[in-house]
Amino acid sequence: MRPSHGLTLVEVLVALAVLAIAMAAALRAVSASTDTAGELATRTLAGWVAQNRLAEITARGEFPEPGRREGRASMAGREFVWQEDDGVSPNRSFRRVEIKVYAEGKPDHAVATLTGYLAHVPR
Repeated sequence: MRPSHGLTLVEVLVALAVLAIAMAAALRAVSASTDTAGELATRTLAGWVAQNRLAEITARGEFPEPGRREGRASMAGREFVWQEDDGVSPNRSFRRVEIKVYAEGKPDHAVATLTGYLAHVPR
């Protein structure tokens, strides 16, 4: 018998199969991580849109009538649609404002929701 100096074809094929399975798992994990990062960026931007809308109402000193308003906003090159529901609260000096933000073209799922209260300050 001679000592072997290399690998047999079967050993090489098994090693390649194990490597292919490991690479496929790594690729799937990276893909899922990329999708999650994109979703997080969208949610963060949508949250900023909602905060900006509430800050705009506050800065203008508005005390909106109960009802629904809609509008569009652009943040970091992305387009969003916001929907504002103004409602009464138990204290008439306060107005409940709920702002929902949707990614453009996806009106069935709110990406961010913000609820705030505005005080009526007589001037």
